[in-house]
Amino acid sequence: MTPKLLHIFRNTPMGRETFLQSLYFCEQLALDIDVYIPKQKRFLMYFDQQVVQIDLDQSYLFAPQTAREHAEALLTKKQLSYHFLHPTEQTASTLPDIPTAYTFMCLPRSVSDITSKIGLGLIGPKVRNILRSAHFPVLIPSTVLKKWKNITVFFGGSLNAINALKVGMALSVSTQKPLTIFTQADGKNLDEYKTLVDQAGLQEDLTACAATWAFFEDNDLETNLYAVPHDALVIVGAYGHGRIKTVMFGSKMELLQSTLPNNFLIVGPGYTSE
Repeated sequence: MTPKLLHIFRNTPMGRETFLQSLYFCEQLALDIDVYIPKQKRFLMYFDQQVVQIDLDQSYLFAPQTAREHAEALLTKKQLSYHFLHPTEQTASTLPDIPTAYTFMCLPRSVSDITSKIGLGLIGPKVRNILRSAHFPVLIPSTVLKKWKNITVFFGGSLNAINALKVGMALSVSTQKPLTIFTQADGKNLDEYKTLVDQAGLQEDLTACAATWAFFEDNDLETNLYAVPHDALVIVGAYGHGRIKTVMFGSKMELLQSTLPNNFLIVGPGYTSE
């Protein structure tokens, strides 16, 4: 399968910034891009374990007569292979079915009920369902185009953190951008975290990436977030076990996404390396 990113296009100035971020991401990773210009506010995505209904806000249907023209004007400036998605399949509910065979998907930064209030699109609660079920990482872009020059992976030792680290290493190798591992000690020493990496069979690859480890034993997480470079792509693993709403979107994730202006790449519990 050709590596592709799925982007839901919104024909507004904010939507343009989100689209430009997707295009930059695709340029960095040599990805193709599928662009979906919605004609109605709802669509379905069929994942292995769940069917997710996406409910867009009205801004996604704004000025449909110029949407493709505006998207294509941005696309033709890039050396990317692109395709406009026209879903033909529909369920009994008459909602269009959007394919899920993608490597990445871009969704707005509205990753919680709180941030969905600020006009970036009201699909925030549905992002949780996509993250729970999707086999691909989800790109949560910054508010405006922000080019990233390095990669920071948040690592707390969980299985999902291991997956996030795998994705971070792969992107570092592909883009030749430096990789930093960010860890808040939480009662463990650095050797214990390195042991977890070694047990996952990643130490050799991590050494090859020449990754650096930003390990914080002092201060709280909020204070230490200042050390995250403003131009880093931040990669975070989302917790699973049926608790994604209370864990993934609990205090730590709220703190990250409300404090950092960076682009996020979130690796959910359904992620598969394939």
